[in-house]
Amino acid sequence: MENEHYSVLLEETISLLEPKEDGIYVDLTLGRGGTSSAILRLIKNGHLYSFDMDKEAIAKSKARLESVGKNFTIINSNFAYFVEELKKVGVTEVDGITADLGVSSPQFDEGERGFSYRFDSELDMRMDLDASLSAKNIVNTYSLEDLTRIFREYGEDQDSYRVAKRIVEYRAKKEIETTLELVDIIKSAKPAKVLAKKGHPAKQIFQALRIETNHELDNLKTLLEDFDKILKPGGVIAIISFHSLEDRLVKNRFRELTVIEGDRHALLPSLDEEAPYENLTKRAIRASDKELGENHRSTSALLRAIKKKGESK
Repeated sequence: MENEHYSVLLEETISLLEPKEDGIYVDLTLGRGGTSSAILRLIKNGHLYSFDMDKEAIAKSKARLESVGKNFTIINSNFAYFVEELKKVGVTEVDGITADLGVSSPQFDEGERGFSYRFDSELDMRMDLDASLSAKNIVNTYSLEDLTRIFREYGEDQDSYRVAKRIVEYRAKKEIETTLELVDIIKSAKPAKVLAKKGHPAKQIFQALRIETNHELDNLKTLLEDFDKILKPGGVIAIISFHSLEDRLVKNRFRELTVIEGDRHALLPSLDEEAPYENLTKRAIRASDKELGENHRSTSALLRAIKKKGESK
């Protein structure tokens, strides 16, 4: 199976969502349409709303969805605004929500988008090509302190200061323009013992730049705060994350909604108070051995889901 069409943890996600034939569902990360297509096949009398910032992804996915059904709407928007965008089209309640927070395989594999440290291209990393901030802007304009901060917080790179300092020194002589130019700078800042380790030395710095460029964690926080406004009783939200920063946000928010913290006696007189959601994944679901054999990018995927208590209408 080609990576371009591989939807991570697809069977597990659909199993948790349990799409109803007449339900309203939201795929917050359309990508190349794998998850959206799977949902659309099951909701013959329902409707699917799929979101993506990437106009290229939308163009390539639309035909794929049309081959399955016509009962879908694609919205070109950041998922942080999905509640607002759905209200614009008259949707105030949905039966299920899903999001795959990973960068799609084509974005990594198409070198010109600047996401990958494996291809030489202009530094970009914008998921929304109309956005003003790019990775190139960041490495050439951010202060030493800000570069160090994002490398440390978003990349969890132990050499954050060394890399940031080397970037600032380099750009004083010449603007940093390409991905492999940046890779060389990163490598020059890393100790020999780190370069000798397994894994690419630029991975964490590139992750940090991508997160900063696209405001990924801020957008995820907004999504996690807002989805309850639109999810029906009995509805499910399922989210796939790919690194500890994302997973920690999802795990903590889902815990807030599924666990009543503290001394229950302090809840008097309402000792019967219940958490509003049920946890469907006591531990994050990981890819099966079969999937890992077909798609190495599933290795770091973590799927968590919760269900809103109450009877669905």
